[in-house]
Amino acid sequence: MQAACLLEPRPRTVRSKLIEMARAVQLEAHYGRLGVLEIWLTLAPFGGNLEGIRAGSLAWFGVPPDALEPAQAALLVAIPRRPERLGPDRHVAAAAVVRDRVLAVGVRAGLFDPAPSPLPITRVELPLHAPQLTASLPHAPEVHTTLDLPLQSALERLARDCLEALPRPASLAMLIADAGSREIRALWGDQARAGAIDLTMAVRSPGSALKPFIYAMAFADGTAAPDTVVPDLPRRFGAYAPENFDRGFAGSISAAEALRRSLNLPAAALLDRVGPLRFAATLRAAGAALRLPGGADPSLPLALGGDGITLRNAAAIYAALATDGTGGPLHLLTVPARPRPDFLAASAAREVADVLTRPLPEFGPRGIAWKTGTSWGGRDAWAFGFDAHDVVSVWVGRSDDTSLPGATSSSLALPLMSRVFDLLPRDPRGVMQAQARSSRLDVGAADALHLLFPPSGAVLSSHGPVTIRVMGGRRPLSFLVDGAPLPSDRIRREVRANVQVGDMP
Repeated sequence: MQAACLLEPRPRTVRSKLIEMARAVQLEAHYGRLGVLEIWLTLAPFGGNLEGIRAGSLAWFGVPPDALEPAQAALLVAIPRRPERLGPDRHVAAAAVVRDRVLAVGVRAGLFDPAPSPLPITRVELPLHAPQLTASLPHAPEVHTTLDLPLQSALERLARDCLEALPRPASLAMLIADAGSREIRALWGDQARAGAIDLTMAVRSPGSALKPFIYAMAFADGTAAPDTVVPDLPRRFGAYAPENFDRGFAGSISAAEALRRSLNLPAAALLDRVGPLRFAATLRAAGAALRLPGGADPSLPLALGGDGITLRNAAAIYAALATDGTGGPLHLLTVPARPRPDFLAASAAREVADVLTRPLPEFGPRGIAWKTGTSWGGRDAWAFGFDAHDVVSVWVGRSDDTSLPGATSSSLALPLMSRVFDLLPRDPRGVMQAQARSSRLDVGAADALHLLFPPSGAVLSSHGPVTIRVMGGRRPLSFLVDGAPLPSDRIRREVRANVQVGDMP
């Protein structure tokens, strides 16, 4: 009946007691007596805001339930009877009396010795920062983590301020790691809106955030280099026909600029050369296994976010870009230095990092390499950045995996990433001259307007709808056939038109 009452609190009336009696019979029939006991141990009140045996054990004695002494366990059995009048911090004598009464039952049953443990006078101080980490830490009275307390406090204040500016359904996850040691220095899993769910461990679609690692592997293989000219033109890979976010095409462009602009066609083409299976296996060996739909094999949509990864694992592989290309997970506990697995060629990691080092929009040059990613439907907005010392990762989305209309990483995650870097000492990374050389190859490439389809001189064999597609130019574009304008979308570089033989676009 106590379990029934905790599950469905009701006013203390005769009718409520009758309902609780019926519910008690149902619970025991469905879960058995041990199951009912587990429900009670999970929900029992232990004073103040403490609920459940684990919370009571940690708060009053600083140890998990399986490490309790007999007298301590007896006290925790007694407290839920009257939690506000039996708290051992304010009602020592009353708590001792009830504890000894419970203890005597156990002694008579021969379960343990009669010598009680001293009662604590005050509650054990629980961690005030990063509370979502508590469940994942080892069971010990004292645990040393890699968190930097002043930085953790500052990140939590910043996260709460940022949440106020985000739409109410949105959640936020942030992480700061030392690129060299791979230690997590501060993190925010959004205890404000996600509760006990640590969103730095949630599996989400990365959007374009994994493209730098495709380019790094291609650079290491020699199939491309930052100044290699790659085509960004319509192309099909079997039944797969990716498009860019703006549905336009850049034409011939350097690999460096294609990565900076996060173009989809060049990334898919490079992944086709690298091999999706090899790409996924390489990330898995580095400690960042990708999550795929059940029964699915790695394929070209990996380049555009057709997979899942956690914020922590993504931050770990960005730490590889920031250093020597070696893999390995981030860690929260101080551990001896260990050899890290090979992941990316050091030269390729450095080339990609140089490509990604450019001014932040609206914030100017800061010596930070950065990349964003937006998943399909605006469900996830990511921003990753690193300087010579730290890696910063930011995710914005909804914890229920529904979309945020109009959400993009540039509008949501990237400005927050820049604010996180404001909490850190300036430690800009150097940029090689190769970046400047490669960027010069792209001058004017995005501005020239070209007709892609129909090609020049093409003749239509019959009447019917035709898709007119262009690349370059400044939007909004106007499409005309024989001088007559066609209805078109302001953001697209194509239009579908019913034309007749002899019409000239």
